[in-house]
Amino acid sequence: MTKIEPQVKMREQSISERLKNFSEVPLGYNEAEAVREAGRCLQCSTSPCIKGCPVSIDIPAFIRLIREKKFLEAAGVLKESNSLPAICGRVCPQEDQCEKACLLHKQGKAIAIGYLERFVSDYERAKKKIYVPRIKARKKEKIAIIGSGPSGLTCAGELRKMGYQVTIFEALHQGGGVLSYGIPEFRLPKEIVRQEIDYVRELGVEIKCNMVIGKIYTVEELLKQGFSAVYIATGAGCPSFMDIPGENLNYIYSSNEFLTRINLMKAYAFPQYDTPVKIGKKTAVIGGGNTAMDSARAALRLGPEKVYLIYRRSSEEMPARIEEIHRAEEEGVEFQLLTLPVEFMADKDGNIRGMYCQRMKLGEKDKSGRRRPIPIPGSEFEIEVNSVVVAIGTKANPLVPETTNALKLNERGYIMVDESGQTSRPEVFAGGDIVSGSATVIKAMGTAITAAGAIDKYLRMRLEIPPF
Repeated sequence: MTKIEPQVKMREQSISERLKNFSEVPLGYNEAEAVREAGRCLQCSTSPCIKGCPVSIDIPAFIRLIREKKFLEAAGVLKESNSLPAICGRVCPQEDQCEKACLLHKQGKAIAIGYLERFVSDYERAKKKIYVPRIKARKKEKIAIIGSGPSGLTCAGELRKMGYQVTIFEALHQGGGVLSYGIPEFRLPKEIVRQEIDYVRELGVEIKCNMVIGKIYTVEELLKQGFSAVYIATGAGCPSFMDIPGENLNYIYSSNEFLTRINLMKAYAFPQYDTPVKIGKKTAVIGGGNTAMDSARAALRLGPEKVYLIYRRSSEEMPARIEEIHRAEEEGVEFQLLTLPVEFMADKDGNIRGMYCQRMKLGEKDKSGRRRPIPIPGSEFEIEVNSVVVAIGTKANPLVPETTNALKLNERGYIMVDESGQTSRPEVFAGGDIVSGSATVIKAMGTAITAAGAIDKYLRMRLEIPPF
């Protein structure tokens, strides 16, 4: 039996260096490393990795081309299924998707599909030979996309490749949605996001920023302006809080505000940029997901003496990616597990000075499949902090749903759709987090691809557009 070599590790900034900057931590493969890693692929006939990919990339094909050193051709294979490969290669949880399905996964030696996707995308960009898929014959029908996050960008790209005229309406001053405001530079450089958005523009998609749909225009008004269909991809950007005493004290941030100040408004470069963010000597981040890890690792780089990660379950129940948990630990975040804040305490000026917490134990599994945290009586204790970031999840952005007539929502305010992404309004479709709640970038993209196909089918049937 052929011996399978271990996965080729990706080079990273040293811990001491990366804590001094917001630059990307992983450094990427070079050509030799990428070819060596691609050479480990079994090229198995069943291709389970494709089934594990929410956007069905032909993974064996692009890896085979890397092995043959046909890097630009490999980029072309990626772009046929994925408009944002440089982003997905960096932030998608491949370990729970394509790499988990890899036949070598059981041996602990899955192919580093995400690393290879990143390599190919970066190579293409460095060579300035960006592959643009063929655009089908131009159609006169116009489609409006609300939101320029991963779901909106993907749906726009797919519809544009079908020949439709597509306009994205973005509420913020620059595109990208959560990719721009929610994920720090050290995990996803904003230059990468900008270049991926430029690629979507190169396909012929128009992106209009500073357009708050629900205020400037409603969905009804977009349809009256001549758009034949609307795709809602506004995400789940409404912050959740804990609803405990003292939560309105100064220097208690939602993760949305904290990360937006740092990522989109570059507070880490204050005073060069006019957006301060004060955290003091000791800060705490509450939560256990990727956003909590991003917040804690970003806070570390702002120079406090101590950063705590407060999570009410154990590390096994954390929803964050394993590699992000590992990086947070090795960078010096202090994990306070099985711990629940129950009250925030103020100083004489109304600023937070500490948290009153309670120890927890784990009980039976709840609806999420994780063991339910149960308070331990008499285990209360105090943690001294100067700032807190609440990163316990988000809720549906209500502006577009609440201003769109006859749009059915579920009890949590998310838009209800059928399996194709069509809403209770036949001409209105939706996908991404505004439908599912907070999920991964690649899952949002998967729903967008499905919805794009459904929009095309709907318009062809309604307007009697002939098939390709």
